[in-house]
Amino acid sequence: MSINEQKLNEFLEHAVYDLAAGYGGVMVSLGHKLGLYKALAGAGRLTSRQVADKAGCAERYVREWLNSQAAGGYAVYHHEDGTYELTPEQALVLADSDSQFFIPNAWNVPASMWFDEDKTIETFRTGKGLGWDKHDGRLFCGVAAFFRNGYRANLVQNWLPALDGVVEKLQTGINVADIGCGYGHSTVIMAKAFPNSTFYGFDYHEESIEEARKIAADEGVSDRVHFSVAAAKDFPDHQYSLICYFDCLHDMGDPAGAAHHANKVLKADGSVMLVEPFAGDQVQDNINPVGRLYYSASTTLCCAHSLSEEVGTALGAQAGEEKLANIFRQAGFNYFNRAAETPFNLIIQARH
Repeated sequence: MSINEQKLNEFLEHAVYDLAAGYGGVMVSLGHKLGLYKALAGAGRLTSRQVADKAGCAERYVREWLNSQAAGGYAVYHHEDGTYELTPEQALVLADSDSQFFIPNAWNVPASMWFDEDKTIETFRTGKGLGWDKHDGRLFCGVAAFFRNGYRANLVQNWLPALDGVVEKLQTGINVADIGCGYGHSTVIMAKAFPNSTFYGFDYHEESIEEARKIAADEGVSDRVHFSVAAAKDFPDHQYSLICYFDCLHDMGDPAGAAHHANKVLKADGSVMLVEPFAGDQVQDNINPVGRLYYSASTTLCCAHSLSEEVGTALGAQAGEEKLANIFRQAGFNYFNRAAETPFNLIIQARH
């Protein structure tokens, strides 16, 4: 076998870059949890001593951490005076927890994937599934945090208005179901924006439902938001005018069964809002960083959960619009339209 030295070195460089990024994720998490990014944000040039004092940390550790950030492009190092700086753009991603670009909490997801590695190895060898509730707890808060700010920035402002006729109904007052609601961030965001409507959040994971109830109480919407433990194929019928699936349909063992149940409990003039990971219909369409992110998560989380349930369709996080459309058409939906999209999500409206 002949080895092309140039290609070997190029790929090795690529692999080492990825390895460094993995190390960097730990540094990002530390910077967030220790308040180091917040100490840097908007403060201009700071010495390592100044950052350490502001964050209440030991200077020697902070100095080494700052050098890792500068080496990775996550902070700017000014060699002439030995100071460090966080640019406004970096601060949006690393320090502003309300920004739609905020990323540190998302590192809880790969942390949970590493923690559960032995369980994943077993699924590969046996073909069995691994339920969402069987994962390390960092998964749940990590996923919720990863999607929350994107929902805050887009759900009410862009996605719901892109659906034909839905905002008007929400303003008048309708029943809404949020299936696979997790921590309920999407449910609460809608409830705060549309006080005349009533919202029902359902998830099979009891711990997530408990957290969702706390969040609803903290946000002052418990009077019109009701969270319950229920599966996607048997949640109660409240004659919904809107049924939402936020980044969860592909995780389900029987997404077709879920779509059939939605058809039964959806009012004649109602809509389904399907938010799914952005993906093309063919593998070659998804050979990019976002596809890599989603295929990797799908390997250990999405497909694994689906295979833990009955039917075990295992659509995967990169199912694509064509597969999703077929599921809803077979469930009796005659209208299926991509209403909006982001680099991370497809937003689709389905109707009878």
